Amino acid sequence: MRECLKSITTWIDDIGGLQIFVQFPVISAHGRIPSNKEKCSIAPPALTMGRLRCLLATKMEVTVAGESFQSVVQTISAQVAETLGARVGDTVERCLIDMLTRTVTYLPDGTAFVITGDIPAMWLRDSTAQLAPFLHFAHQHSELADLIAAVSRRQLDYVLLDPYANAFNASDNAAGHKDVFPQSPWVWERKYEIDSLAYTIQLAYDLWATTGRTDHLENFVEVAKLVIKTWRTEQDHEANSAYRFGRVDCPQSDTLTRDGLGPVTGPTGMTWAGFRPSDDACVYGYNIPGNAFAAVALRHIAELAVKVFDDAALAEDANDLRHEIEQGIERFGLVNAEGKGPVFAYEVDGLGNNLLADDANVPSLLSLPMLGWCPVDDPVYQSTRSLILSKANPYYYAGSAASGIGSPHTPPDQVWPIALAVQGLTSNDPAEKRDLLALLLATDGGTGMMHESFHVDDPTVFTRPWFSWANAMFCELALDVAGMRTYSRSATRSPLA
Repeated sequence: MRECLKSITTWIDDIGGLQIFVQFPVISAHGRIPSNKEKCSIAPPALTMGRLRCLLATKMEVTVAGESFQSVVQTISAQVAETLGARVGDTVERCLIDMLTRTVTYLPDGTAFVITGDIPAMWLRDSTAQLAPFLHFAHQHSELADLIAAVSRRQLDYVLLDPYANAFNASDNAAGHKDVFPQSPWVWERKYEIDSLAYTIQLAYDLWATTGRTDHLENFVEVAKLVIKTWRTEQDHEANSAYRFGRVDCPQSDTLTRDGLGPVTGPTGMTWAGFRPSDDACVYGYNIPGNAFAAVALRHIAELAVKVFDDAALAEDANDLRHEIEQGIERFGLVNAEGKGPVFAYEVDGLGNNLLADDANVPSLLSLPMLGWCPVDDPVYQSTRSLILSKANPYYYAGSAASGIGSPHTPPDQVWPIALAVQGLTSNDPAEKRDLLALLLATDGGTGMMHESFHVDDPTVFTRPWFSWANAMFCELALDVAGMRTYSRSATRSPLA
């Protein structure tokens, strides 16, 4: 053990059939924290399960990289390779193994903390999306279901801690942004985004829907009531909300105007958000894809309330709010676009202003069928899709290497692999799906992994070399093209007469 305390990360073999990373918060023998992971072997008897429990009791973090996970991923990737070729299969295997071995950390309470990649914090949005490929196999592999349950429980606990925060720490270490208004030391960043709550509901629901498990839902009713309360409060942000956000010495997109209150809005029936799923400030306070996602999440709450908790009152509350949000989208979120007819706006303010655009980050307008809001062949969605996959969308870029949707979160002329994957996942055309999968492989910058964004003329120019959400979305599209993406959501949208 003494030898191994010289390194940050130590491999411990053959404990309960797992390979486990134990991260020691220590300085090396040379008086520095090692810059690279140094491999150090310990004979199995050196660390008994009793000693492992002692390590957990001292709040050291244990990251699972189990042999059972390796076997499951290899089985999945082999099936993909058989259908789509070795390169696709190898990339799927690389991305899934990376997620399981480098981003997931079990905490002392048995929940699991998931970092985004190169940022050491857990976003409620990203952590849900990172697990999406595993949902299709959780009913067959209990170890995957256990992992998803552990992440879901951590998410639910975080929402109870602060329903307005978007990203959290693994402990109350006060890491992350130091902004104007107070926040819990557990919080990395407190940008309020509708999708943070919707993703938390989605993961809890999806695990139940795919496996029938309910052991992760111990505090779900409490969380659901808090989500409904928060979204109801934000239906009239101007009059009812105490939420404020301010950041200094930053781009305008990283803070809210009017002393943290944000742009003026009028009530619409929809629920307000300060920030988009890109973590950029909303131009107008009602983000349409975010509200559509909220409606889907509320449907999930109502279903769980009836089928799992026998709670008719909770189901009624969820359905009532869902109908109000849906009516708000139909009345305020539809805009007549020249040559397109009615399309969904990206944002509106309830005062007559709207933004016709789409951002790569999900929830996006492009992703609405994937989220379960509407079918792919919905006429308004198809008109919206045509608009946002064109230069009419200010965040759409085209070049010699690729064309697709980007984001003001990254430089101009940068396309996001997430958006390319979503474009494929929401297409009715098998050829388009295959072409987009090939495009993602061709634009990985020679790294064998996906990135946050890349330049449309030069894929070797990219942002964020380690971005696990993008890797997961590549895998989702590969599974879809291979006929292995077995779980999808039915549509929620009920257009007004």
